[in-house]
Amino acid sequence: VQLVESGGGSVLAGGSLRISCAASGSTFSTYRMGWFRQGPGKEREGVASMGSIAGTQYADSVKGRFTISRDNAKNILFLQMNSLKPEDTGVYYCAARQGGAGPSLSIWNYDYWGQGTQVTVS
Repeated sequence: VQLVESGGGSVLAGGSLRISCAASGSTFSTYRMGWFRQGPGKEREGVASMGSIAGTQYADSVKGRFTISRDNAKNILFLQMNSLKPEDTGVYYCAARQGGAGPSLSIWNYDYWGQGTQVTVS
């Protein structure tokens, strides 16, 4: 599967942004999907995930502010980000693994990655 992120940009602290990930292929609904980010000088970290069957998982740092969702009919994954903080700045990556029933925030539980989209909060 190929993943292409979009919707990144610059926003003031306290603002909102929605980023998207378009996936190729016809079996999108069978994939575990996740959002990861990598800030300047930091390791890549899991932000939000949604299993192919059920369940969502969020990093503690974004709980209550970010919402992951998917449109299986259009093969699109979304991340709605509200109350953004400067520490949310980074490159946001979409990731996928076929057959992942539940969510996961571990980079090791994904096989496909997008090229990333930059989010800057100032």
